[in-house]
Amino acid sequence: MTYKSKFGFGCMRLPLTNADDPTSVNQELFNEMVDIYMEKGFNYFDTSYAYHNGTSETAMRKAIVERYPRESFEICDKIPTWALTSESDNEKFVNEMLERLGIEYFDVLFIHNINVPWFKLAEKHNSFEFLKDMKKKGIAKKIGFSFHDKANLLEKVLDKYGEYLDVVQLELNYLDWEDESIESHKCYDLCTQYGIDVYVMEPLKGGVIVNQSEEINREFENFNPDKSIASFALRFCASLDNVKMVLCGMNKMEDMIDNCDTFENFEVLSDEENQFLEKMGLKLKETLAVPCSECGYCIKECPSMIPIPEYFHIYNTSKNQPESNIYRLYYDKLADEKVPAEDCTYCGTCLDFCTQNIDIPEELENVCKHFEEGFSPYG
Repeated sequence: MTYKSKFGFGCMRLPLTNADDPTSVNQELFNEMVDIYMEKGFNYFDTSYAYHNGTSETAMRKAIVERYPRESFEICDKIPTWALTSESDNEKFVNEMLERLGIEYFDVLFIHNINVPWFKLAEKHNSFEFLKDMKKKGIAKKIGFSFHDKANLLEKVLDKYGEYLDVVQLELNYLDWEDESIESHKCYDLCTQYGIDVYVMEPLKGGVIVNQSEEINREFENFNPDKSIASFALRFCASLDNVKMVLCGMNKMEDMIDNCDTFENFEVLSDEENQFLEKMGLKLKETLAVPCSECGYCIKECPSMIPIPEYFHIYNTSKNQPESNIYRLYYDKLADEKVPAEDCTYCGTCLDFCTQNIDIPEELENVCKHFEEGFSPYG
């Protein structure tokens, strides 16, 4: 496998025509991005039944399936584990996914987001056995699951089902590599031990790694002015031997071109660069208020439907860039147009579903205190 073949197009965060409507995919821009990505020799696309409230798959059909020969691209899709109510739902969702995409088989088929509560659902509804059957029937060429939990659960899953699985998709980046709440390194080593390929999601941690303070930006610039911050993060992941695919969600043309360039002219990360990233990771953690990757799984479980990732995003930006006026989003948009952060009832329902193991109720309280005490635009 070449390093160029490791670069995948993640379709969780596609370009939008309306930032407040996840279904408003900018089809024209997405088509243009797909064309350039394919022209440069890349061909792997990752989606899910849930992405963009279901419109990611239909947008991919229009941009890829209806415009390119089937053998020229690969598609990975994911069964929505949290939505399973019976064993027959596995087949129901897969049939709907195939129809939305306009294809007859998946190159890769995953159970989506295995964690403690959703692993129980997957087992209850025999989803792993269903995957095995899909591969046997040729509806999926490779099978596996995406994973958001700690190494002890991963070992339990691999002990039980690893014999016939091909891939585990892990959250992996230099910020989380040795983080005890994510255990990326331990999870990577487990997959290697079981002989299972690793596909990487969140190499930029939902944008956290590239949205850094001016001080950290300057350090990257001084270290190597010819390489983007994103390129270092992608190369960290792809330089690992057992990483076979690195996904990057892209909604801007310039980001996609930069990422393509990283893999077209790939350089394995040097020892000096690894040491630099370790230092930058520690600095970033010191400045980061909340390590949220903005995956949105918490919102699905919140009885009040609080837009938790949006609050954490403006909180992080305000802490890293205190001179910005992002606080206006808190007062003039989020708290006014959407559910206020202070409406959190501390029920804790979200906690089991946070991929970053964040104490969400406590951090929402910190968000409220931060803006009310120090950043009010009204004096």
